[in-house]
Order: sequence, then structure tokens, then C-alpha cells
Amino acid sequence: MFFTKRLGIDLGTSRLRIAIPGRGGRIVIDEPTVVTLSAQENAVLAAGSDAASMVGRAPETVSVINPMREGVIDDYRIVEALLRYYMGLVVGKFNLVRPEVMIATPAGVTNVEQRAVRDAAEQAGARRPAHLIANPLAAAIGAGVPMGDARGALIGNLGAGRSEAAVLSMYGVVVWESARVGGQVVTEAIAEHVKRRHSLLIGEPTAEELKFASASAIPVEEPVRAEVRGRDQSSGMPRSVTITSNELVPSVQQVLQTFVEVTRSTLERTPPELTADIIDRGMLLTGAAARLQGIDAYLAEQVGIPVAIADNAEDAVALGAAEALDNLEIVGPNLLAQESVLGASEAR
Repeated sequence: MFFTKRLGIDLGTSRLRIAIPGRGGRIVIDEPTVVTLSAQENAVLAAGSDAASMVGRAPETVSVINPMREGVIDDYRIVEALLRYYMGLVVGKFNLVRPEVMIATPAGVTNVEQRAVRDAAEQAGARRPAHLIANPLAAAIGAGVPMGDARGALIGNLGAGRSEAAVLSMYGVVVWESARVGGQVVTEAIAEHVKRRHSLLIGEPTAEELKFASASAIPVEEPVRAEVRGRDQSSGMPRSVTITSNELVPSVQQVLQTFVEVTRSTLERTPPELTADIIDRGMLLTGAAARLQGIDAYLAEQVGIPVAIADNAEDAVALGAAEALDNLEIVGPNLLAQESVLGASEAR
């Protein structure tokens, strides 16, 4: 336990990360956003890594649930329980002072979805009001992008359930675009490819492992070969096949094309002066899907600007939320505007 009173939270579709501020911040919780429930009693049996290890292996009496879908809350009760448990690990279960939290939410969430996140955090023990920050802004701060001046920065945040592109300036989101397509869809596309090409059925954990171990967004001269084990679609018997990274390229690119269109749409609406900054600085990628091999080269070719991957791509959002909380006097006045503007996606 760290007994800190300030927490930055990245409540993602696939993982929950909690960071504490100070000297660049530190990730103290990094767990899958998964729980297992008893089918009879509807009681939580396990959470995080323990629950994730049961995916595809649990008996009928146990349900494996992901309470987040496409970056927003799908099961309020489970999300509240997860936040209460992991916040308690960080601040102590019997802490008399509620922690101040900053939770990152996708750009474009509705007011109802925003309210659900804030209410879940507050019911889980956070100090009222729980602060909200847009994912791209948190990612930029966490990745160390200078935000204090009037220069434009283009951030591509590739999460498990949602992809976002946003132009930022002076701690604010100028223009943004998002799509409910992310790393999970890449995982599903890989599983579908293996099924269609090799008549082999594989589970989500196997497809996820294959995505980061072998998959590539561009053809490579020396393809990585991986042995994949699953169930033969015809006979139902166990079987293994060899997959190469190059054969997965079309499936990966088909999913990434959606993010290409999101980025282009964002750039088309960017003010000219900020566009000039972006040509010089390029786009910075954050999020777990930024680890996909060759994604920076593929996006640079498709969009026509330099693309780089943040050193702390997976942790940038949580670290940025924590740092923003530690600098509320600078970021705070802009947060209120972001929470109202970014939550009005229905009116766009």
C-alpha cells in the first residue's frame, strides 16, 4: 500500500491502470479489467490477472466478465467493485480521507457515459467531485509532450476498445475524432483469419499473444513464424499450425484503415497554423495497440506525416492523469471545458 491521496486512473477496455503523481509518476496498479462471477450466487470470485487466467477455461458455473466495452462502462456494478478494490489496495481500505482521483475517458463519450464514470469512482470511495480528463490530453501529458505553448500536437491513442486522434494546444483539445475500433478488433481479426485460412479455432488469449508476438502492420523481409495450437474446425480434435507475420498483414491493415480515416478526418478540420506545427512534429502514438509491429511505418505512409511511438505508450494515459491531478492549477481550468465539450458528441 502507498497511502497516497491522489490517483490517476486509466479505466480501459482491457486493462485498469492506476498511477500516483510525483517525479514523472509511477504505475502502481496494472491489471486486466476482468472479473469472474459465481453463476449461482452472482458473487465476485476473482479479479484482474487471476480472473483473466480463466478466460476460455472456466466451467459453466463461473462467468468471466469484462465490465468495459469500447472504452465505456458496460456493467456499472462490476466497475464500481473493481475501482473500490484496487483503489483500496493503493490508499488502504481504512483510510479516513478519500483520495482525489483523475480518470481518463475517451474523447467523444456522451454526458451519460461521463456521469457513469464519475459516479462509479465516487461510489467506490473517491473524493467528490472525481475529475475527468480526455484520453488524448492525458496521453500527451504522460508522454512528456510540451503542452504549455500554442503549438499544435497530434496524438493517436490506440486503446483496446477505441481509437482516438486529437490535435492539442495549450492543454486543450482543439479537434478530435474517434472510432469504436481498437486492439480488441485486431485480435478478433487475427482469430478470424486463422479460422478461415487454417480451419483452426483459437481463443482470445491465443489470438492476443499472436498479435504482439508475430503480427505486423507491414510486410517484413524476415517474417516471424509462430506455432499456434487450437481445435480443428472439422474434426474437433487438437491441432497446431504455423503462422507467419506476413500472412496476417491484410487482416491487421483492414482494421487499422479505420484509424487512418479517423486521423485524416481530424487533420482535415485542424486550423492551418496548427497543421504547420503537426507537419514539423508529426503524430505521437500511445496506447497498447501502438506496440503492434510496423504500425508507425504503416500510418506514416497512409497519412503522410512522421509517426513516432511514445516510450511509455501503454502507461502514458494513467501517468498523464496523475500528473494532471498534481498540476490542477494549470490543467484544471481547461478540464471543465473538456468535460462539457467532449461529452457533447451527440450534438456534433
